[in-house]
Amino acid sequence: MERITYVWAFFLVRKVGWLIYLMFPGFLLVQSTFFFQLARCGSTVKFLPGFEGPLPFVLETGYVGVGESEDVQAFYYFIESENNPKEDPLLLWLTGGPGCSALSGLVFEIGPLGFKHEEYNGTLPNLFYRSYSWTKVSNIIFVDLPVFTGFTYATTESAAQRSDWMLVHQVHQFLRKWLIDHPTFLSNEVYIGGDSYSGIPIPVIVQEISQGNEKGVQPWINLQGYLLGNALTTRRENNSRIPFSHGMGLISDELYNSLQNNCKGEYIDVDTKNVLCTRDMELFNETTSGISSSYILGPSCEVLDTETSWRRSLIRKYPSRNFLNSRLKLPSLSCWSYVYFLCSFWANDDNVRTALHIRQGSIGQWRRCSMHIPQKHDIPSSFEYHVNLSKMGYRSLIYSGDHDLLIPFLATQAWIRSLNYSIVDDWRQWHTDGQVAGYTRTYSNRMTFATVKGAGHTAPEYKPKECLDMYSRWLSKRAL
Repeated sequence: MERITYVWAFFLVRKVGWLIYLMFPGFLLVQSTFFFQLARCGSTVKFLPGFEGPLPFVLETGYVGVGESEDVQAFYYFIESENNPKEDPLLLWLTGGPGCSALSGLVFEIGPLGFKHEEYNGTLPNLFYRSYSWTKVSNIIFVDLPVFTGFTYATTESAAQRSDWMLVHQVHQFLRKWLIDHPTFLSNEVYIGGDSYSGIPIPVIVQEISQGNEKGVQPWINLQGYLLGNALTTRRENNSRIPFSHGMGLISDELYNSLQNNCKGEYIDVDTKNVLCTRDMELFNETTSGISSSYILGPSCEVLDTETSWRRSLIRKYPSRNFLNSRLKLPSLSCWSYVYFLCSFWANDDNVRTALHIRQGSIGQWRRCSMHIPQKHDIPSSFEYHVNLSKMGYRSLIYSGDHDLLIPFLATQAWIRSLNYSIVDDWRQWHTDGQVAGYTRTYSNRMTFATVKGAGHTAPEYKPKECLDMYSRWLSKRAL
C-alpha cells in the first residue's frame, strides 16, 4: 500500500509540480528539499556494457515529459563537468538530422565516450574513454528531440507529429523542467549548441528562452549564448557547393564558369526548367560522385553490399546472433561511418537498454537517425533570429569544418557577412600545440566565426583536440 501511495504521489508531483512552480516559485524553493527529491527525473549510470570498469565521470539518464499533456517523453543523457560542475557552464546539445540521436553527439563528437574502431565480431561493441570531451570544461545535456529521435517516444497518437516549431517549444519546455529537477544548476551559465540541421531551430530556441525570461517564466535561465557547427541556416546554402567544389579542385574552371552563367542563383538540389542549367548540374553531380560529402578527404562510405547480402554473410559468420530483424547496412571497416554501425548494435542490446534505464517497450528498434519520419519544415531560415539575438547581446560561436561539402564554410561565411557587423578581430590563424588549427574572425555583435582545418561535417568528430581547444577558449571568453 505504501508503494502504491508513493508512486501516485510521485506522478502527482511530476504532473502538477510544474504548474505550481510557475505560479508560486518561491514556495517551491522553500519546499525544495522534499519536492526535488521526490520529483527527480533521472537515474545515475555507473557502469555501461562494453566499457571496462566504472565510468570515470557522472552520467545520468532519464525522461522529461514535454507537450501539453507530457505526451512526448524526451530522453536525455546528462554528464557533469569533469572539472567543476557547480561553476562550469551548462550546455544543452541537439544533434541535427532532424531526428539524429543525442547519443551520436555524445559518442562521436563532444562526449567522453567513443566506440573502438574494430571489426564487429558478434559480441557487444567496445567503448573507450575520449580524452578530448567537452565535459572537461562544461556540464552537458544531450537530449533526444524531436519525438521518435533516439529513445524519445510519444504516449498518444496526437503527439506523434514533428515540426521545427514543435521542436523549438519542446526543447524550451524540456530545459526549464530539467532545471526544476536539478536546482543546483539554476545559477550556472547556459549555452545551447548543436550542428547540421540544428542551425535552423537553435537560434529560435535561444530567442524563445530569452523571451520567456523577460516574461518572468520560471525558473529563470542564465542564458549566455549559443554555438553551431557546420550548421544549416537557409535552404539556399546548397548553392555554395559549386564554388566550394571549384576551390577544392573537384570541378573544372570551364564547368564552374558554365554553372555560374546558366544556373544564376537557382537551387542546385531542385529540378529547373533551364535546360542548360540542368545539363551543367548533371555534369556537376557526375563529377563529384564518389566523393564523401561529409568529408571530402575520406573514402566514400556508401554501403558496399546489398542489405540482403551483408545480413547473410553475418549470419554465416556469427550464427548465434539474430540479424534477421535488423535494418542496418554494413559499410566497409575502412569507412569513417563503420562506428555508426557499431553504435546501432550497442544501443539495441537489451543489457545496454537496462543500464541506460530505458523504459521497456517504449520504442522498438533504436536508430541513430530517424530522418525517414516526416517533419514539417515551418522555419525556412534562422537568419532573422541570428539578427535578433545579436541585438540582444548574446554571444555566439559559429564554426565549420573546412572539408565539408554538405554545408560548406562558404555558405556560413556568406550569411554572417550579410549581417553587416563590423569586424573586431580580423581574419587570422588560431592554433593548437603550435600548429594552425583553423582560421577565425570576431564581429562586433559578439559573434566568433572559426574554421577547423581538415575537419568534415561534424568538426569535433574529425578534430577532437582542436575543437576542445576552440570551445574551451571561447567558453572562458578568451581569443581563440
